[in-house]
Amino acid sequence: MLYQLLKKHWGYDEFLPLQQEAVQCVLGGRDSLLVLPTGGGKSLCYQLPALYHPGLAVVVSPLISLMKDQVDAARAMGIPAATWNSTISAEQQRGVREAIRDRKLKLLYVSPERLLTDAMFELLDSELPAFVAIDEAHCISQWGHDFRPEYRLLGMLKQRFPGVSLHGFTATATGRVRGDIVASLNMDDPAVLIGNFHRPNLIYHVQQRLPGLNQICSVMERFRGQAGIVYAITRDRVEKVSTLLNQLGFRTRPYHAGMTDADRERNQQALIDDELDAIVATVAFGMGIDKSNVRYIIHAELPRSLEGYQQETGRAGRDGLEAECWLFYSTGDYLAWQRIVGASAPESRESSLRSLRQMMAYCTSLVCRHRLLVGHFGQPFTGDCQSCDVCLGRLAVAEDSLVLAQKILSCVARCREMFGADHITKVLTGSLEAKVLRLGHEKLSTWGLMKEYPRSQIRDWINQLLGQQYLESVPLPGRVERYPVLRLTDAGRNVLRARGTPALSKPVDRTAAVTAAAIVDSCEGVDRGLFETLRGLRTQLASAASLPAYIVFSDATLRDLARRRPTEEGMLQDVHGIGQQKAATYGAAVLALIRDYCGQHQLETNLAAIERVRRGGQGRIPGSASLAAFPLFDQGLAVPEVAQQLSRANSTVLEYLIDYIAARQITDPTPWVEKPLAESIAVVASYADSDRLRPIYDALHGRVGYDAIKIVVACEKNRAEALTRNLHSEPTR
Repeated sequence: MLYQLLKKHWGYDEFLPLQQEAVQCVLGGRDSLLVLPTGGGKSLCYQLPALYHPGLAVVVSPLISLMKDQVDAARAMGIPAATWNSTISAEQQRGVREAIRDRKLKLLYVSPERLLTDAMFELLDSELPAFVAIDEAHCISQWGHDFRPEYRLLGMLKQRFPGVSLHGFTATATGRVRGDIVASLNMDDPAVLIGNFHRPNLIYHVQQRLPGLNQICSVMERFRGQAGIVYAITRDRVEKVSTLLNQLGFRTRPYHAGMTDADRERNQQALIDDELDAIVATVAFGMGIDKSNVRYIIHAELPRSLEGYQQETGRAGRDGLEAECWLFYSTGDYLAWQRIVGASAPESRESSLRSLRQMMAYCTSLVCRHRLLVGHFGQPFTGDCQSCDVCLGRLAVAEDSLVLAQKILSCVARCREMFGADHITKVLTGSLEAKVLRLGHEKLSTWGLMKEYPRSQIRDWINQLLGQQYLESVPLPGRVERYPVLRLTDAGRNVLRARGTPALSKPVDRTAAVTAAAIVDSCEGVDRGLFETLRGLRTQLASAASLPAYIVFSDATLRDLARRRPTEEGMLQDVHGIGQQKAATYGAAVLALIRDYCGQHQLETNLAAIERVRRGGQGRIPGSASLAAFPLFDQGLAVPEVAQQLSRANSTVLEYLIDYIAARQITDPTPWVEKPLAESIAVVASYADSDRLRPIYDALHGRVGYDAIKIVVACEKNRAEALTRNLHSEPTR
């Protein structure tokens, strides 16, 4: 029954990790806390039991905008849902009451303050909830990064509804926060389910921030037409960055707590409706958004904590497709946060400073980014992720890290620990500026000691020494905190005595780096033109239904449609994310578009799911259309010639050629690709996962087309398999 509901309403064949266990806890009436990373499918864990149960499920949610999205998404899947908040009219309230009384409602979304009113208690007394789900449960903990006092009052629910089970859901909670959630909600012997915090589809990059917005623009330019979020620390910075980006031709709007509720709601809705390239926001933005197709997150400044950073970056790639997370930081960000934390309540100050130091250490570390994040939440992670700048070879350890560190630390010491990073950098690069000369620092032995390096590189190394706590940045007594000085720590003094070796990183040439090989190339087999045409249809359908586009279909669903190209109603529900309700609502329009597009472009339709073929594995079986092309390839005809004879598109015939190469076990690609080019592709492919084309394309700087890469890779697979067979067939000597 559970799998039938899963397929009917969500269009999924299998549960994601821990979903089934969480569902069973709800159905069994056992209190539970589920910690799953953003995109792990938490909402399904209370929505599906609500369908299964005969009664009403109450969902506590912190924000009205989040409730609206959740209700829209539930209704789009055929789940009766409603919200009760300050925005609904008296008539709508009567409608909700009637639906509850008539047992026609399965999910009721309420805020904590609205739930804990006499009127709501009276309403729920008439129809006792089957269970209560508490979304964003970390808000209840004073140790969490987003504490909300009104959530603390939810502890009375156990007393008010003693027979009703409670279930907390959150994307981010350390062990301490998890314990606080369970205790604060007065849970009775709860099941605590903790998912894997590793999000392999998120590709993490960290860089020292350079002046201007070039770094931000370079990321946004690559994702033109796709949604992103840019985070900044202060309201002023948000407004400034948004204005500058708009002047540079991007479509952005700001979002921060200093705006009116109406303006924030309007700007957020513009992002949801795909009217913007990005929203530029403080950390006030994000919890109220359930948009699945955010393709990039940019932190224009240092985040406050790893917990917050993990949740903020987790808002990208919720559809399971690849997404990039960029962090541009500086020492100034760290000092700005120090001032903000210094003005906070004394009881939380030390904890916040510790979190800030952990965040800075993350930025300056040469350890896999995913490993650091997963480890912060108490989970082991071994090996390389192949989804971050460290593991992808974008950074390398400087061979002479100890000497470089000693030069910098020595300069700090010789300047009597009374100057900041900017002045130390000028001394090390041999500056003849007036201040350096006035102080006589051109006479120091460390003056000009690192003049062969650009100042930006030295500043980056200073930041790394700060993050690794060989240096600290502190205000001098009587001086304004905005201009702190560098001081050696005990660990830094030990480095000067060669009793420790910092790991200083340096950037590498992009040609030596590889593209994220841990992520499945989700565009493989997808007809790009059809995908874009389907995006246009999705926009029309969403506009007609007054829904966000991603609720109609996710990007993952559109890619699967453009990959399988179904034209028959019976095949539509084989597509990822299309259940019975969506097939009935949107199926006719989708099928008609695919028929028309594939007819115009002579594309094959009704294809089975493409399985990636691993090295040494069995290739796909050629279809009848492919086999019809084999005699023409045997005659030595080129792809365009075969396409003309068979009245097929070149792209379709290329797939026939790949089948032909696999079936004939051809190892020489030169009949179709010139020899020098084929050799270049083969060399690059030998260093990459040749099952994926994008890393090879990137390594060749985009100068070689995918068609040539596909042909050479197919031949190289045959060569590798032939070599393996020969090795296994050699007699033992």
